[in-house]
Amino acid sequence: MSLDHFRDYFHQEAFFFSPTDPEKTNSLTFFLRWITHYCAPVFAFLSGVSACIVGNKYDKKYLSKFLLTRGLWLVFVEIAILNFGWRFDIEFNYIVFQVIWMLGICMMLLSLLIWMSRRYILIFSLIVIFGHNLLDVFEISGNFFWSVLHQLEFFQLSDTSTLIVAYPIVPWIGVMSLGYFFGFYFKRDFNAEKRIKLMKTLGLCLIVGFFLLRLVNSYGNSKPWVQYDVFSQTVFSFMNVQKYPPSLSYLLMTLGPMFLFLALLELRKKTRVSKALIVFGRVPFFFYILHIYCIHLLALLAAEIYGFGWESMILKDPIWMLPSKFEGFGFTTFILLLFWLCFVVCMYPICKKFGDYKLKNKQKKWLSYL
Repeated sequence: MSLDHFRDYFHQEAFFFSPTDPEKTNSLTFFLRWITHYCAPVFAFLSGVSACIVGNKYDKKYLSKFLLTRGLWLVFVEIAILNFGWRFDIEFNYIVFQVIWMLGICMMLLSLLIWMSRRYILIFSLIVIFGHNLLDVFEISGNFFWSVLHQLEFFQLSDTSTLIVAYPIVPWIGVMSLGYFFGFYFKRDFNAEKRIKLMKTLGLCLIVGFFLLRLVNSYGNSKPWVQYDVFSQTVFSFMNVQKYPPSLSYLLMTLGPMFLFLALLELRKKTRVSKALIVFGRVPFFFYILHIYCIHLLALLAAEIYGFGWESMILKDPIWMLPSKFEGFGFTTFILLLFWLCFVVCMYPICKKFGDYKLKNKQKKWLSYL
């Protein structure tokens, strides 16, 4: 996630072409973007798992209220705090409904879904995940509610204001409700070996399903792949699945490895890498907000050093819409990766300190909003 956001602001190539464009990208540039596709599905799925864990401690009435209020809070944060963090534009000329907004809306919907039985929640989740591409036959432009439901769209609010719905709630609500269903298997008293076996089996089945579905290149592939003369370009095209909104092939590609990775973490709980991941995993929302502001502040500093002036990073439009403005700005891929690694290392003690503070102050309800 943070790697992709660093790429947005600092990668020399990010201003001039899509990193997943088979005809223009290269292996490393493609990978830097492709690997971050896993963030949103994992966020949505684990949000559902977390909701189930909270529900194990309290009754459904409390959980429903908890999800509703946290959902409203996330929507507010996306609109007021994160949109400002992305652009530092006090006029809010460009508002994008992204992943945090999507999580908020899905939490509010989940506050209703939890009243169904686990069986019906599973059925609902599977229908949404595997059947949502049937909605692709309906092309309804200019309808805000349809865009919120299933279709990425730009809305011109005024001569200077634009709204983008980048994360429609379908099929994300199905991913979150699926996580809620699987929260049962993450109970402390559930047999760990059975949980690991289940996640391995599901992970492998979804990965095989992805390749079969992608090879058919029909249903579930909103962005069909093309065979090029150059093999690497064909691979890029094959793996370049539709994310906005996510196609079935995208969900299979990301959820399959996610299950395998969760199984791997179960088996490697006591390694240093796992412990480091847990530090960030305890405060994901805190990290998300903080890292956007930090990256943008660093971008202001870099723009000043490069001679563009820090004011150039006060963005009325997304940075990817201003290629000519930033010609000659940014780092090579190698420097970008080093820069990103240094940033993550610096964020570690901050996240650890805040995570420890949360653990020691559970009675402070306001901390749950972070």
